[in-house]
Amino acid sequence: MVVIVDTISNPLRPRHPEKVNRPDSASPPKPDWIRVRAPNTRGYADTRNIVRANGLHTVCEEAGCPNIGECWDKKHATFMIMGDTCTRACAFCNVKTGLPNALDAAEPQNVAEAVAKLGLAHVVITSVDRDDLADGGAEHFAQTIRAIRVACPSTTIEILTPDFLRKEGALEVVVAARPDVFNHNLETVPSRYLTVRPGARYFHSIRLLQRVKELDPTIFTKSGIMVGLGEERHEVQQVMDDLRSADVDFLTIGQYLQPTRKHHAVMRYVPPDEFSSYEKIAYTKGFLMVSASPLTRSSHHAGEDFARLKAARAANAR
Repeated sequence: MVVIVDTISNPLRPRHPEKVNRPDSASPPKPDWIRVRAPNTRGYADTRNIVRANGLHTVCEEAGCPNIGECWDKKHATFMIMGDTCTRACAFCNVKTGLPNALDAAEPQNVAEAVAKLGLAHVVITSVDRDDLADGGAEHFAQTIRAIRVACPSTTIEILTPDFLRKEGALEVVVAARPDVFNHNLETVPSRYLTVRPGARYFHSIRLLQRVKELDPTIFTKSGIMVGLGEERHEVQQVMDDLRSADVDFLTIGQYLQPTRKHHAVMRYVPPDEFSSYEKIAYTKGFLMVSASPLTRSSHHAGEDFARLKAARAANAR
């Protein structure tokens, strides 16, 4: 028997179909301070095996995080729920774009089981954007939070959500499940949204974070941006002010890294001393916690940062 594979009329679908015809964007060479070691430790392999055994996705892999070796060696994985395909096509992101599959009803329990196997004291749960769902996936987030609470009562839960744009009532569903930290990233300054994050709305994201605190003031709120996308320094400081007006507790600032030549180019590699300056400015504006460095990512050192966040709130309450 002969099997014929048609690679002409039905070629393999590219990871980012909307970017295929874009011209290549060249970024400058990476400086020494942005380089990391390849992951090859026993802890990394153990974490990978647990993720695979439970049929889960992680943003660590899908987004090409540079810290995956360090985090997975410590069995710290950020689970990405609702599949591996996003309905948005942000210019900076390496997660697949397209029409996602139906939700997996077993996923919340599978995530909870993986959290238990990894022995996580603090877990971060994120997702793709699911604009195709009536609630944007809010109930799936809530189910995942509740499943972890049952399986691992002492584990603290941090979520990194989409913006739930035009999904009335979605945010309330997630907040009612009572995560310990609610994170939603602004990603960049307002002037860069049309080219970097065209499917989102800056002030909607600010309002989303503000609304979390209105619904439940005990939940810590968090947001982050990337630099190196063409933003100006004063714009970064304005983002800080906007986040503080929404009573956001924790700010992260990291260097944007270009996933492929079809993605937005790195306009500039911001030196470490400039990150230190941003951190000092952010603290003066009233954030409880600030993490700013070239390799800072939303979930990097999330467990240690959560402990510091609680301590900072307690100190302010005295």
